[in-house]
Parts: sequence; C-alpha cells; structure tokens
Amino acid sequence: MARVLLGIGSNVERYRHVGFALDALQEMFGELSVSPVYESEPVGFSGSNFLNMAVGFHTELAVPELSQRMKQMELDFGRRPDAPRFSPRTLDLDILTYDQKVGVIAGVELPRGEILKNAFVLKPLADIAPGEIHPVSGRCYRALWQDYRTDQKLWPVDFSWQGRQISAAVS
Repeated sequence: MARVLLGIGSNVERYRHVGFALDALQEMFGELSVSPVYESEPVGFSGSNFLNMAVGFHTELAVPELSQRMKQMELDFGRRPDAPRFSPRTLDLDILTYDQKVGVIAGVELPRGEILKNAFVLKPLADIAPGEIHPVSGRCYRALWQDYRTDQKLWPVDFSWQGRQISAAVS
C-alpha cells in the first residue's frame, strides 16, 4: 500500500466543501491523518480566502487511478473543468506525495512543487508528517517548515469534523 499525502483547499462555501471532502476521502480510503485547517489569502488572483489542510492515507490505487478519482471528486463538488487555474474553487485536491516517487506520473508532478513554495501546503504537511522526508530535498517536513521564509499569511481556524475539533483559531 502506498502512503499518500494530499492537499485540500476551498474558497467557495469553504467549511462545507472541506468537511464533505474529508467524509468522502474517509469513505474511500479509511483512516485519515488530518492536519489542522488554515486560512490563507489566494495566491495568483484576487478572491476570497482559502481554507487549506493536508491529509494522509494509504491506498492500493496507482497514481493514474488516484488522480482520476480526485479529479472526479472535484467535479462532483462543483468545480468547473474549464475554470482558469488561478480562480475561486469549491474544492481543490492535490496529490502532494505518493510514497517517495519522483517525476511526472500520469500527468501528476511528484512530489508536488508547491510543497516548497507555499506556506498553505508546507505547514499542514509539517503538522501531519513532521518526520517524513521530502523525496527531492532529503529533508523532513518539520525542518523545511522551520527554515521556510515567506510573506504569505497563514493562520489556524476553528474547524470540527465528525464531532471533534481538529483545529482551533489562535487568539
């Protein structure tokens, strides 16, 4: 079984879509490791703030099938296939890592380049997989986050899923 780290984002009916995505992923893959949920400003366009988080799970699906299922889930939750890359979205599901695979597999960049560029991707990974090693840099996500420098703003928000609080806003 492959270990997958997946990024979840939404800036349209954010709480609803992130919660529904977690439900659907749990139904599909079973037990999930879930990071806190963070709010961040959009990158590359003007719009509403995003909610972002990361989840980890194990799967027997190969990268092509996993990618197809994630794309279908995005469509099922109202994402328009013809929408520009930098635009509001109901749901964004990105395969960040698949075991320690490196390269482009079935159109999926592994590991996803945004891990090292965007706080809203790296911080949730450092939360759920602090000791796991980034397949290209050879450094763990905790160390990558500790050394990360950016002007991107990111803050935890109150978020409950299945009756338990998985993140809390900082006062």
